[in-house]
Amino acid sequence: MLRTSPARHLAITLSSVCILALAAPAGAEDTGPATVANGTFASPTVPSGQDWAYLDIEGWDGPGLLSAGRANHPRGYQAAFLATPGSGKPLSTLLRDVPRGATVTLTWDDNPDTCAGSDLPKRAYTVTVAGAADQPGKFTTNDPNGKANWFLGRSYSFTATDNSPRVTFSFDASNAKQSCQPSITNVAAKQTAPTGPPPGAAAASDPCAGGSADTQECKDVGKAKSDIDKCPPTSRDCLSSVAGDGQQTNDGIGQQTGAVKDFGNIPRDESPDAAAQNLCPLSNALTDGLPPAYMVIPPKQWGQC
Repeated sequence: MLRTSPARHLAITLSSVCILALAAPAGAEDTGPATVANGTFASPTVPSGQDWAYLDIEGWDGPGLLSAGRANHPRGYQAAFLATPGSGKPLSTLLRDVPRGATVTLTWDDNPDTCAGSDLPKRAYTVTVAGAADQPGKFTTNDPNGKANWFLGRSYSFTATDNSPRVTFSFDASNAKQSCQPSITNVAAKQTAPTGPPPGAAAASDPCAGGSADTQECKDVGKAKSDIDKCPPTSRDCLSSVAGDGQQTNDGIGQQTGAVKDFGNIPRDESPDAAAQNLCPLSNALTDGLPPAYMVIPPKQWGQC
């Protein structure tokens, strides 16, 4: 009869847990809030009787908005179209509460638009993040079919290399049918705060980074570091020849130590009686010639004086 020990069951169970953990989708760890201004494009409202309008979108840079009726989103949202024919102005916004180094998962819904019929291909567009090393996200809408055909729940994850990164949705409108561009709405984001120094923090704290590298001081520092790297770790003489023997530093420490000792040797304790005697000449000079009626405490009660 084949027997299996409890330890073997435990090992198999733990292995299964590890496999399930590794299978988590990218971005699943991004659980903190990240604000997307006007993510459902509710402001401003497209004027009554219009399907779309070129408007300044609150919280966004972009060409304009589709009315809720034209967008025909399942939740009744307005939508923003991604470009205008003959214009390269994309749709973009700043994620203002996202710090450098945070990982972010952005989600949204897209639509080829009701004016796009089956004669048009799927509408392709790109999502990019300013300053990020992440690859741009490439997306295509659902098939155009002459009516709303929303895809719900697109997502794009990235690591912010700047505070308040700008996210941009770009569509090549040069091949678009007039007044017929893909649109998005219901934009939201989650983030995970950075757990270590933000990208570029080491370079930012280096006084010899960037344009300062060509200064004479930084060149001297770089040469000294190179010379030290060539010294065997156990060779004190080699290290001293580059960095010095520290005599100047030791002399300075010795001077400071002596000054502190001298300061501590200054006598500061004096008896109360002696201190009062030192004050008596001043009090006598101020009260000489004054009758007792002008004094709150008569001189004979002044103790040591």
